[in-house]
Amino acid sequence: MRAHPAFGDSLIAGSLALFDLGAMLSAGVYLPTSVLYLVGLLLVVPVIFRRKHPLASSYTILVGGVIQLFTHGSFDQGLPLRPADFALAVALYTMVAFVGRRRALVYALWLTIGTFVWAVWRVGPGAEAVFLVFLIAVIFGFSWALGEFVGARRAYQRELEQRLKLLETERDQQARIAVGEERSRIARELHDVVAHAVSVMVVQADGAGYAIKSNPDLAAAAMRTIADTGRQALTELRRLLGVLRSEDRSQTQWAPQPGAADLGALADNLRAAGLPVRLEAGDDLGALPAGLGLGIYRIVQEALTNTLKHAGSGASALVRVTRVEDHVELEVSDDGFGTPHDLVAVSGGNGLIGMRERAGVLGGTLEAGPNPGGGWRVRARLPLVPS
Repeated sequence: MRAHPAFGDSLIAGSLALFDLGAMLSAGVYLPTSVLYLVGLLLVVPVIFRRKHPLASSYTILVGGVIQLFTHGSFDQGLPLRPADFALAVALYTMVAFVGRRRALVYALWLTIGTFVWAVWRVGPGAEAVFLVFLIAVIFGFSWALGEFVGARRAYQRELEQRLKLLETERDQQARIAVGEERSRIARELHDVVAHAVSVMVVQADGAGYAIKSNPDLAAAAMRTIADTGRQALTELRRLLGVLRSEDRSQTQWAPQPGAADLGALADNLRAAGLPVRLEAGDDLGALPAGLGLGIYRIVQEALTNTLKHAGSGASALVRVTRVEDHVELEVSDDGFGTPHDLVAVSGGNGLIGMRERAGVLGGTLEAGPNPGGGWRVRARLPLVPS
């Protein structure tokens, strides 16, 4: 019925027509059949189209009421009110809910005038007229109140839908901006990796050139260092340039980037900020490639920052970094009970986007979600040599 509102309105119109026909037959109204049918059609049929054409259908119903006022509607003619007259209340509700309060007031004024004219002219002074006017006023008042409620609800739903569309648009834009900023940061970090590799290769090549005659063994060792450094630099280039589409050359960072060996200092900084951090890391993390070590550092840094912001007071964190054969397993978990982290995950938080982007660049995977024992957990598996 929500998809096809005319179907529900047709049921209302059909019910009014059946009750109206039964009332006319039982009351024995002595009027021309054409007049009764004309008024009935004008009152009932527009109800079917009241949602699609609310203004036209409401005033068509009002015209039917005016014709009824001048043709019948007294006790002498059998029945002062017809069940089809309830369509006037439906029309008032439609005006309030679908057209607007200002036009509905004009419509209500016409109904009020018609009601008093009918009571004085057709019914006459007396208790019966007072009772009928009171009953009609209650019905019209209920119709107005119901129209106000439904109209306000429809307006609220429209506003809510617009806000949801706006939030979805902003979320998508923020996600794209976050991905772009993360790739720009990776591009700036690439500068450090390449500059370091090229500098080592140049220095070793110069040394090998001087020692190639006097000390061939030293020159051979320098050439091996150049080869290893070149291979490592090529690996970093393939890993990072495969996902970069643009490079932000502004605010170039010339300072060396941190690595996995600097996790201890990171944990100390977080402890000084008020977050107890327990670090479990192997002693062989310093030998990791520069890009991998930097990725591990950034993922741990972002995860601990989220813990500090969202886990609440009294929370503690555990960082576990283990080198297993050809990959590194990383886990950051906390026991917090503050703002649910899954709200950040569902809304597409920039921190999670950055961590997943960085893990993807390194050829690994990252999972983030609620910890079965309470709190939040981030797990990553990063290969030493990406496929």
